[in-house]
Amino acid sequence: MNHQTVSFSKETNVEFYKTLRSRVNSYFKDNNITRHANAAMVIKTIVMLAIYLVPFGFLFVSGLSSWVYFVCWAMMGVGMAGVGLSVMHDANHGAYSRNENINKAIGNVLILLGGSAVNWKIQHNVLHHTYTNVTHLDEDIDPPSKLLRFTPHKKRFAAHKFQHLYAWFFYGLMTFMWFSTKDFKQAVRYKNKDLIKTQGTTYGRHLSYIILFKVIYVGLFIVSPFVWSGGSWLVTLLGFLIMHFIAGFILSIIFQPAHVVPSSNYPMPDESGNIEADWAVNQLYNTADFAPKSKWFSWYVGGLNFQVEHHLFPNICHVHYSKIADIVKATAEEYNLPYYSYKTFMGALADHTKMLYNLGHYDQAPAIH
Repeated sequence: MNHQTVSFSKETNVEFYKTLRSRVNSYFKDNNITRHANAAMVIKTIVMLAIYLVPFGFLFVSGLSSWVYFVCWAMMGVGMAGVGLSVMHDANHGAYSRNENINKAIGNVLILLGGSAVNWKIQHNVLHHTYTNVTHLDEDIDPPSKLLRFTPHKKRFAAHKFQHLYAWFFYGLMTFMWFSTKDFKQAVRYKNKDLIKTQGTTYGRHLSYIILFKVIYVGLFIVSPFVWSGGSWLVTLLGFLIMHFIAGFILSIIFQPAHVVPSSNYPMPDESGNIEADWAVNQLYNTADFAPKSKWFSWYVGGLNFQVEHHLFPNICHVHYSKIADIVKATAEEYNLPYYSYKTFMGALADHTKMLYNLGHYDQAPAIH
């Protein structure tokens, strides 16, 4: 399936998004506020980077107990996920600032997390946000490992019966794959799919930057600690692994309950490549919010508990999502469209777990009752 041959209906429920955009635009205009980052967002950026980098600095202080070094690595994992969720994510969506150079600079903090901003934008912005839950196009539901089945339109294997138990281990490998092999494989795949040019670069330049940034990452976060950290080589090795596992696990359990849940309808295009839904309506059917009243949780996860709002308005900084959520919900109800939201994060995670179970036991993955 080619992304260039798939399109959404321009005749079904198109008035919903027109009305919603008008109301959201009026909210910002009437309140005289920017759609981009505010002072609170700048402070959060500093705090998240500090959670990630300050513990890294302590690794080079000699004479500390082994458990202190290990805690520093673990704290870096929390900070690493926080930077990805709350800082890098907005910038690479162009939502952090009106200035694209600022967005690009902040978005490239992904280099310090072991990833590639260009690959991330293609996978997340171009494929996931455009073709949310469309099998073979949305790579978020098409993991490289056949041990995971996130869509009813992929073949079910016997091992999938246990994926609700072992998927959590694979979630923890997410960022580890970033800095190891994933970026190179994605670069080749996106070259073959003619997607690299969407980021204004060439395959050769893109590959050169991936190699350069990997060298920088390895030098900073692997070679340097092994050579100069006050901790033993074993603590350093285990610490590095646990940092990535914590970061990958946190990132995965925030993103997965927003889409791989019973309410998702996983649309498939017909033979002509047409999907019988407006793009915005498809977001409503395949996205869910969770824990909308939890301010501290929302602060840490970069407002991504408001996934519905994020998918409808990815170019709006997440600090505004809680304010526009009521507008989105009311407009969806007005047009008799769904607005899925879990009261708690654990409730969303529980339904995601049950969905993994169903996808592992049934070809059609029936809804949970």
